[in-house]
Amino acid sequence: MKVAVTGANGQLGTDLCQTLHNFDVIPFTHADIEIADVVSVREAMLKHNPAIIINTAAYVRVDDCEDKKDKAFSVNALGARNVAVVAQELGARLVHISTDYVFGGEAEPRTTPYTEFDTPVPLSIYGKSKLAGENLVRHFCLRHFIVRASGLFGTAGSSGKGGNFIETMLRLARERDELKVVNDQVFSPTYTGDLARKIAQLMATDYYGISHITNKGASSWYEFTVEILKLAGITTPVVPITSDQYPQKARRPRYSVLDNSHLRLLGMDDMRPWQEALKDYLVARGHIT
Repeated sequence: MKVAVTGANGQLGTDLCQTLHNFDVIPFTHADIEIADVVSVREAMLKHNPAIIINTAAYVRVDDCEDKKDKAFSVNALGARNVAVVAQELGARLVHISTDYVFGGEAEPRTTPYTEFDTPVPLSIYGKSKLAGENLVRHFCLRHFIVRASGLFGTAGSSGKGGNFIETMLRLARERDELKVVNDQVFSPTYTGDLARKIAQLMATDYYGISHITNKGASSWYEFTVEILKLAGITTPVVPITSDQYPQKARRPRYSVLDNSHLRLLGMDDMRPWQEALKDYLVARGHIT
């Protein structure tokens, strides 16, 4: 079976290509396909005629999205529509990757994890563009899986961000006397290797719709950093700060923990705690043995 993967050189795309080794995987990078151009998408997909398309391509620079709104919506919304339109034309299943940042904009502070049945209210242009992409996928492709994930970390690093949070914290911990990390943004850290394996299981079913797929548990960026350094055996002090003390152009959700309720209802939620996944990541990257 042919499976096309867009964004194949990113964190998740890389792990998907490795996980799907039993399939005929067609990897597409930005050099191969421009998802904001429906002609480019159609030509690339018609050439290979995949049975499944997994769209991981996105404009993920959250702060830059605030200044580059057209680019954000061109890639994250219209790009998603283009892939959905072509998937429908081919009769292919579509797996579309979305984000926890579609949540967080409610008037009342959130303290319980979001399920797939909660109404998204995004805060940022990035979140709004990704939600628009979700809606267009739902409209244009009948057989779709929309997968929302959170706080991704993978051994390949993010091609759109030039690395990932873990590697940045490890580097800074070796360069500085202390680290100051935000403690009032809570999310669900997720290892792309685990996410890729679950996507491979899900796409073989007919459980279409929206699924949250994250590792178990919740963490702030501060708590995440403390665990990273503890596992790596680094003693650099980590100081918790508030979001107001670390201003960023785009507003982030104060709480965007996802509940894998759809998977749980289907008897498929065997995702492990993020702490276990983080340890395996550090081993895979050679930071610990």
